[in-house]
Amino acid sequence: MSDWRVRAVRASKRPFSRPVAGTVRSRDAQPAPEHSMDPRHDQPTEPVTLERSVVDAAVYRDGRRIGEPAGLADIYRGLPGKPGTMAWIGLFRPAESQLLEAAERFNLHELAIEDAIVAHQRPKLERYGDTLFVVLRAARYLDDVEEVDFGEIHLFVGPDFVLTVRHSQAPDISAVRRRLEADPELLALGPEAVLYAVLDAVVDGYAPVIAGLQHDIDEIETEVFGGDPQVSRRIYELSREVIEFQRATRPLLEIMKSLEAGFGKYGTDDELQRYLRDVADHATYAAERVDGFRQMLQNILTVNATLVSQRQNEEMKQLAEAGHAQNDEIKKISSWAAILFAPTLIGTVYGMNFENMPELKWAFGYPFAIALMALVCTGLYLVFKRRDWL
Repeated sequence: MSDWRVRAVRASKRPFSRPVAGTVRSRDAQPAPEHSMDPRHDQPTEPVTLERSVVDAAVYRDGRRIGEPAGLADIYRGLPGKPGTMAWIGLFRPAESQLLEAAERFNLHELAIEDAIVAHQRPKLERYGDTLFVVLRAARYLDDVEEVDFGEIHLFVGPDFVLTVRHSQAPDISAVRRRLEADPELLALGPEAVLYAVLDAVVDGYAPVIAGLQHDIDEIETEVFGGDPQVSRRIYELSREVIEFQRATRPLLEIMKSLEAGFGKYGTDDELQRYLRDVADHATYAAERVDGFRQMLQNILTVNATLVSQRQNEEMKQLAEAGHAQNDEIKKISSWAAILFAPTLIGTVYGMNFENMPELKWAFGYPFAIALMALVCTGLYLVFKRRDWL
């Protein structure tokens, strides 16, 4: 038995409360936590309900919302066999049991459900029979910390239903729902219209991120040429965010190509084809900008390394020049010390008070000593001068 079926059996044995009237949250409501915990026994103080993670759920006919279902069971019962009718269920961090319930109701493939449960998937598009499974990575730029926050959303798109599973705050699916409900003609195109709107919201969300990253790169360029010693760390951190952003945008191009390849086979509406091609153009632009950012950061890192090397070379040159100047001073001092030492030595020898010393009675002894001092000093001076010590 596969892991998915084992989890399904386990989930079916867990007690849960059945849907009751009024449990479906409004489209603007915030999802509540799955349950509260008793810290003394580490057990849920109330049972987990399948409807707890439902942000919004509705049935649409010809692009218009029809009534407010009392629960998901009403959607499941009222959906089959009604032309022009579509269900759209939005889940936020659902429990495993809730996804297994949806898989049983909509006949979703177990591999897709496993991906939705585990999350942390790369963007991709997979087709299981007549159901599309799409994974998208949303992004938003946080101005206060100058970082990029990445989100993840999974979409199950069937012939008459759309199931969106969010694992983060972004993107704002409630805004997408309001946009589509305000345009019944677009929503009447069916589940593919919802897929388009979510894709459009995700790709449009990349624009502020691109602008924020461009601003950060401009600041880094200024810091690099300003000699900021902390700029290397900032380049590294920004490079990691750009790489993560690239992982979100680059696979999106393959998703759009796959959708475009199926236009004719699956009879996609002509107007919807134009909308999806527009999203593909924006996604291509975003991917190209992100690729450009990565190349720019590599170039900036190279320039920064070059500038750091140049500064180090200048510092070494200055130290070498200072050492050379110091050596010249030492040579001069040593030369003059040797020159002054010679007459001191001669005067010391001739100043000894011994009776039996040569030339003590010599009349030219004193002039000879002075001449010898001058001769030795001049000789030493010429030698040191020739060697550029003086």
